[in-house]
Amino acid sequence: MFLIDMFSKKTVMPSVEKALPGRETPVATSDHHFVNGRALKEPYPEGLDVAYFGMGCFWGAERLFWQIPGVHVTSVGFAGGLTPNPTYHETTTGLTGHAEIVKVVFDPEIVSYRQLLKLFFEEHDPTQGMRQGNDIGTTYRSALYTTSAEQVVAAGKALAAFQAALTAAGRDVSITTEIAPIGNYYYAEECHQQYLAKNPGGYCGLRGTGVSCPVA
Repeated sequence: MFLIDMFSKKTVMPSVEKALPGRETPVATSDHHFVNGRALKEPYPEGLDVAYFGMGCFWGAERLFWQIPGVHVTSVGFAGGLTPNPTYHETTTGLTGHAEIVKVVFDPEIVSYRQLLKLFFEEHDPTQGMRQGNDIGTTYRSALYTTSAEQVVAAGKALAAFQAALTAAGRDVSITTEIAPIGNYYYAEECHQQYLAKNPGGYCGLRGTGVSCPVA
């Protein structure tokens, strides 16, 4: 009964009154990308764009994106919640409201946001609500946090296209991906940045649906 109660609380977004207080100072993190050595934080070279993706556990999701030609740098962090400057441990309680997020800085002349959306929808299961496989909680929800009106439109179109593809494939499921402006993005601690490059045998929970997303 205790385990059921614990999991049920972690799958419900906390109220402002119940959210953890957090802190004014950001948690310590990396300055540079462990794989390519580029600066993790702004300012970035001119002409690059930024997008934010929540696909469950951010370790495997980040590796997926840093391998794509045209992606300048990636990082992992938290967004969509209430607690300022949360720690990883705090987010796992379900009392911050944050989702685990991959920040992707990319060159739109080489890889488009639509191509990144296609990868996003195909490489995880966006129909599971507040979980991803065995990872249960608000932190593992599917999310697209946008930085422009153009991204909002593209994300909505990609979601509708993938929902149609799932239906055509006989899947009686509905996409639960949250689409919202980014708001605050908080970098996770250094040990989580590029985790699977530092720990090649580490956990990766990414599992797609096997259905192709019809986005160019």
